[in-house]
Amino acid sequence: MAEIQTADSGARKKGEGKVRAKKLSTRVDLTPMVDLAFLLITFFMLTTTLAKPQIMPVVMPEKKITEEDVVETKESQVLTLLLGANDKVYYYEGITDAKLDSTDYSAEGLRKVILDKKRRVKEEWGDMEREDPKNPGQKKMISRLNVLIKPTKDARYKNLVDAFDEMKITNVAMYVLLDISEQEEEFIRNPAGGLKFSVEEQIEAIQKATKKAQ
Repeated sequence: MAEIQTADSGARKKGEGKVRAKKLSTRVDLTPMVDLAFLLITFFMLTTTLAKPQIMPVVMPEKKITEEDVVETKESQVLTLLLGANDKVYYYEGITDAKLDSTDYSAEGLRKVILDKKRRVKEEWGDMEREDPKNPGQKKMISRLNVLIKPTKDARYKNLVDAFDEMKITNVAMYVLLDISEQEEEFIRNPAGGLKFSVEEQIEAIQKATKKAQ
């Protein structure tokens, strides 16, 4: 608060004709302002909404899966993505006589590969009808394309996020995150040697991954 210092009026001194007015001095006490500043800081800290992290929902497998829940998938409907080092993604179609190729995570890279495969699957097999999880009781048409995402130990977390983003952008309804197999790691090191990964081994690997996720 402000304080004003005043002088005593007093009587006239001897020999003086009049009393001169003494100048007054003021002093501002800023101590209450410190309390007010802390109150304001506390108020804004408690009322301000912090930046919310952006998350992507991932649907995990049901704990109990029966044979009736398993949908038969053709090899030509499957696209496997192997997330490698240096922001590189390898991919192959089906299992029998698989050919390994690679691309990046750009719109002209992975996105183009997914959209091209999705188009070919639709031309050969058409779309399928499924329950709409956002609107219970209603049906919607989805692609029969199945994408298997398998990161290597050299892949970055950002690569996995980018792969999931592409699933969302290209409207791929059926995709799953799995562990990469030893055969596929060897396939990356030696593409000319081919993929020595039978259908039975692929099914076994998916079953193991499903149990692990449960």
